[in-house]
Amino acid sequence: MSMSTVEPGSRLADRFRLEDRVSESNGVTLWKAIDEILARPVAVHTFAPEFDRVNEVVLAARAASRLTDPRLTQVFDAADEDGTAYVVSEWVSGDSLADLLSAGGLEPERGASLVAEAAEALAHAHEAGLTHLQLTPARLLWTSSGTVKLLGLAVDASIVGLTSDDPARDDAEGLGRLLYAALTGHWPSDEDTGLPPAPMDDDKVCTPRQVTAGVPGYLDTITCRALLPESRRGLTPLSTPAEVAEALSEVPRPAPVPVGPVPPAVLQSEAPDTLTSRSATMPPVPSMAQKTSLGMRPPASSGTLSRVLVTVLVIAVMLVVGIGAWTVGRSLGNNPVATPTPTEAPTATPSPVVVKPGSAIGFDPLGDDQEENPQLSNYAIDGKPSTDWHTTSYNSADFGRLKEGVGLILDMNQPVTISDVMVTLADTPGASVQLKVGNAADLSVLKTVAEVKNVSGTVTLTPGKPVTGQYVLIWFTRLPPHEGRYRGTIYDVIVHSPGSA
Repeated sequence: MSMSTVEPGSRLADRFRLEDRVSESNGVTLWKAIDEILARPVAVHTFAPEFDRVNEVVLAARAASRLTDPRLTQVFDAADEDGTAYVVSEWVSGDSLADLLSAGGLEPERGASLVAEAAEALAHAHEAGLTHLQLTPARLLWTSSGTVKLLGLAVDASIVGLTSDDPARDDAEGLGRLLYAALTGHWPSDEDTGLPPAPMDDDKVCTPRQVTAGVPGYLDTITCRALLPESRRGLTPLSTPAEVAEALSEVPRPAPVPVGPVPPAVLQSEAPDTLTSRSATMPPVPSMAQKTSLGMRPPASSGTLSRVLVTVLVIAVMLVVGIGAWTVGRSLGNNPVATPTPTEAPTATPSPVVVKPGSAIGFDPLGDDQEENPQLSNYAIDGKPSTDWHTTSYNSADFGRLKEGVGLILDMNQPVTISDVMVTLADTPGASVQLKVGNAADLSVLKTVAEVKNVSGTVTLTPGKPVTGQYVLIWFTRLPPHEGRYRGTIYDVIVHSPGSA
């Protein structure tokens, strides 16, 4: 495909379908596209035939793709083959620093915290030999998932052909300009960023505290050290992103967007209104049921101790009353003591039985390949709390509006009666999960028998009454935040069948 024929609907690498043209300038077009294999939106840069820096841009993008800091835009693919050149990267939704400032400004430490996150991410990039050189308020985002994202590392500068003899110093000054903007709402440079220019005093840029009342002194000092040499008053300059990051290390960091209170761990299907994510290297804390199944004795709770004390007290009172009654009976001579009629012992409640699934598979009937990380599926039923199955990462909690849900389906090998299913999810609240049961691995056949919303950790999905089926589906209808995007995670599944007395 020649780049001159690129238009909405074109497909690159047989998977990226171009949807909407976002911007176009100097032979470079930015598109919103769909990754048809992973069913997620992506950003795609394409290049006109006359664009003469394709090789530099592709090399920069490939270098940026090796970085793993979640605060930097992730590059997924970059190619220059058969007359087609493109860069595919993460599609990020949220408000830029420019947007936040135009909407009424930020509290000083709130704005500084965004720049502190960007400084740490950029320091990591410099350690890997990569620079930005194009730091503007439009490139620093507070995402819709409540995280900081710095756009355009290495790629933006390559597109415009920008280089530097001292990139560390230039990026430190760029961070200083972002900090100045965050504190004052003004831009201390000649670039057109949409912000008003910084006020001047005797041909010198005014310090943040001269522009805006209430700016903490230490933030004013950090800005001067990074950006305003004439205002440092003998202070040591900040000449690298790492030095800026260190200076801002004490600033309180931005809190994630709240997703509502965490409900109780055990939720019933009759009350449908009634998940910074766990690292893959950190196993979840086992629940009490899991500890018992792993041969671990759970510690006695304060509630259990209280019940024991109450029982002992009741028995003591009964003994005192009994002795008193016996004494009174003897003193009354022939008056007999009534013998209580023995009561029938209560019927023991049968204990539920764990039923082990025969297999598990990531279930994505509404996706193109109808699978969801199938190679990880059995980790959810291996009894090890350190392993997991998880969905693909999506750019929104509702799967980018591309599908209604995705899940993990268990084959029990034969129809079994299900009393409840315990599922250990990630610790971050925000997941909505349904339990579906049926005799065919078909979404139209499986019946929803329980549902929980905005949950995390270990939850119990309990039908209103026991149900029977060969297939058990844990179906995500909404995903919790995970590393700047959204992902559903299942560490463990335990299926219970009603026991016999």
